[in-house]
Amino acid sequence: MRFYDRIALGVPTVLLPAENIDLTRWAVIACDQFTSEPEYWESVRGLVGNAPSTLNLIFPETFLGKPGEEERIAYIRAAMKDYLSRGVFRPAEGFVYVERRVGERTRRGLLAAIDLEAYDYTPSSTSLVRATEGTILDRIPPRVKIREGSPLELPHIMVLIDDPEDTVIGPLAKSRGSLERLYDFELMMDSGRLAGYRVGDRALEEAAVKALEKLADPGSFRLRYGLSSERPVLLFAMGDGNHSLATAKSIWEKAKKEAADRVPNAPLRRALVELVNLHDPALVFEPIHRVIFGIAAGRDPVKEWTLSASPGPVVFSRLSSLEEMRKRVDARSGGSQKIGFIREEGFGILEFKDPSAQLAVGTFQPLLDRFLREGGAREVDYVHGAETLASLGSRPGNAGFYLPAMAKQDLFRTIILDGVLPRKTFSMGEAREKRFYMEARRIQ
Repeated sequence: MRFYDRIALGVPTVLLPAENIDLTRWAVIACDQFTSEPEYWESVRGLVGNAPSTLNLIFPETFLGKPGEEERIAYIRAAMKDYLSRGVFRPAEGFVYVERRVGERTRRGLLAAIDLEAYDYTPSSTSLVRATEGTILDRIPPRVKIREGSPLELPHIMVLIDDPEDTVIGPLAKSRGSLERLYDFELMMDSGRLAGYRVGDRALEEAAVKALEKLADPGSFRLRYGLSSERPVLLFAMGDGNHSLATAKSIWEKAKKEAADRVPNAPLRRALVELVNLHDPALVFEPIHRVIFGIAAGRDPVKEWTLSASPGPVVFSRLSSLEEMRKRVDARSGGSQKIGFIREEGFGILEFKDPSAQLAVGTFQPLLDRFLREGGAREVDYVHGAETLASLGSRPGNAGFYLPAMAKQDLFRTIILDGVLPRKTFSMGEAREKRFYMEARRIQ
């Protein structure tokens, strides 16, 4: 692996499925999708059958905390060793230029290995690589159990760069015709198409690195964000997979303590990620909605919040349809903030007249957290898409909350000046647009 320490990147050797593998059955979506829809994952299992597939190498989070968890982890590790021993993989060294097409949009990315020494997910972080949303610490230990001791990593992590002139990934897209095509195929479950090209030309590789180094130049950084004083450079901001990267960081910190003499270039020091330009026209920021399950008898979140004096006046209005609710929330008119509400009996709007945070999710999340802490509902899940939200929220004993999207152009400046956003503030696209597992990398 070649290292570019100034920008905390390495050029990886990735493992790709062998030429005879059915790629449509090989690649499956990120493990943290469809967590409240186990039927999706059962459909994937039926489609994959006995074929080699990343489904056998990852732990869909819909099954976390369920019976058979230890057996599933053991099965994953055994499958990794089996695939390595019988030639399921072929190696390829270099950055990988990636194109992900969904409908009429094609999102572009660059697969690379990021240095975990430059990453800090704590809210006060000033590191080169930072979380954009609050990290839920109790979500890390279950992931550590899965990754720790595994011979391979398979990334669904997407990391953002703020490159308005498209100087890093743009030249690679223009040179696509001269790059070695590694794969190009239709994804399962109507999820679009995925293509990958090896950046084998050292001149192209170094041009991408120099463009990143320019973005990381302190003077350019200060001018780009109109900063009046020196601030630590933020080059890479988490897009998707923050908890997976936090897991890799936790394991790396433990490995450092246990084997200090062998760590400078240890595989665990780095994690495979896909870099995506914040300004890619195909990159759309979608809100992440909330669903609560098992509302306790006698508890009514709307009634409790509208009667509460904190965070200020909250007004509830009934609406006739999902579409009307979406239009009212997405319009974001006036100084108040609006959250859509879905229950078995219909739709409505919660309007916060005196919001306590810049974003609606920041005003709303503390109320939801308190309701859950006080036993108001059994659990919460975070979902993508209004239709999925409506389906889950309208079931007996549940409630759904529809949140507005944030403007993606504000992301880096907000993180630089204000720190991390409330957890689960935004999503880079809807569920089927997420990263699919394709490449692997040896970490043991």
